[in-house]
Formats: sequence, structure tokens, C-alpha cells
Amino acid sequence: MRLNEDPAAFEAFYRRHVDAVMKFVVRRVSDPHLAADLTADIFLATLGHTYVPERGSEIAWLYGVARNVVSAQHRKAAREARATGRVAGRRLMDDDDLVRMEERIDAERQARNALEAIRGLPEGERAVLELVVIDQLTVTEAAKALGIRQVTARVRLHRSRRALENVASPSTVYLEGHA
Repeated sequence: MRLNEDPAAFEAFYRRHVDAVMKFVVRRVSDPHLAADLTADIFLATLGHTYVPERGSEIAWLYGVARNVVSAQHRKAAREARATGRVAGRRLMDDDDLVRMEERIDAERQARNALEAIRGLPEGERAVLELVVIDQLTVTEAAKALGIRQVTARVRLHRSRRALENVASPSTVYLEGHA
């Protein structure tokens, strides 16, 4: 399904998934302006791609797109920080939007702390763990979102959980509680 060919289908798709995408984003960034921008960017990115239902659920596909958009933003911010020492270009939000975004960020603080605890894992293991434990995808959906085989996703998930067993912190308790 090409979302850019049917505005009504895109609107329905957006309404179905905007809250899940926003939660995905605010787990990974703490700036409300950036979170709003990235959420919009994720949906804009879907317009250039085709969703194929046979390959998995809409949300798994959308999380794959979201992960790419958020990762690209992190790389861009790192480049800008190295080059200029600061990140510029924030869009203004009205007070109500800012309050709602700050509430979402506060609500996802524990999830961000859990993500911080797993930063030491290899990228592949970390990606599967994030999608399965934090974003609540099945292993099959996570594998499809990452473009890997299901058995590879299961192995990576097992390795990441084993690596975190030795870390005793509230973040890992959170991870184990949602597994």
C-alpha cells in the first residue's frame, strides 16, 4: 500500500499510529520540540515507501521507519555538535503543545533510563531488545522491522538479556518486568 496515493488512507494510518510513534520517539529523546519534529518526519518518511502487509504488521514496519529516522537524527546531531558545538533550528510550539510534550517525556523517563542501561550492548542486540521489550513488538515483528531473520532476532534477544543479568539497577528490573 502506497500511503501517498490515498490521503484518506494516510490520515487513517496516521491516526491509528501517532500515539505509538510519539511514545517510541519520546523514549529516545528528551527535547519536546525535537520529539514533535521527529514524529512528523517519521510519517513523512512513510510517504516515500510502500507498506507490504505480507511482511508484517503496520506498527512493526512503522517502527522500522521510526528507528531509521531517529538514528539519522542522532547521527546528524552528533555531526552538528562536533562542527558547531551546539544544535540549532528548533521550531516554536504553543504552551499547550509544550506542556503535553513535557508530560509525555516525563511519562517515558523510566523507559529512557532503561535505554541508557543497554547502551553498552552491541547495536544488533540493543535494537532487538528495544523493539521487543520496550516497544512491545513480537520477536517476529522486530525481526521484520530490522530486516533480519527471526532466529537471528531470538539469538540477539537472548544475548542481550544474558548480558544485562549482571547489572542490578532499577532500569534492568524494568526491562525484566516487561519481557
